[in-house]
Amino acid sequence: MNIEELRDNCFAIKGCTESTPFIDHNILVFKVMEKMFAYISLAPKDGRFRVYLKCDPDRSVELRERYCGITDSEWKSLLWNKVYLESDVPDKLIAELIIHSADEVIKKLPKKKREEYSNL
Repeated sequence: MNIEELRDNCFAIKGCTESTPFIDHNILVFKVMEKMFAYISLAPKDGRFRVYLKCDPDRSVELRERYCGITDSEWKSLLWNKVYLESDVPDKLIAELIIHSADEVIKKLPKKKREEYSNL
């Protein structure tokens, strides 16, 4: 998956917005209901692009054990995974993880915000 395909998958999430709040760091952020569910550095590291996605901790452990292209984030947390594009992670799985990330954000919203989201 390339950056444009990743962006298209993020925009497939209902109510997705895009911003560059960290302009000095060239980071593109995707939000749902004003909460971040994905972000990507527009500058490749070692020639590779990576996206950070929110994830259920149990699923994070499983994914990190199975794929070299899914690692822990710089915060050493199971809540966010670093997913390398164009790695051993299938594009279909990256698309599923984008949806999962947005779902993780939505399910933690206050009830009123979840209702607002479902009415979008």
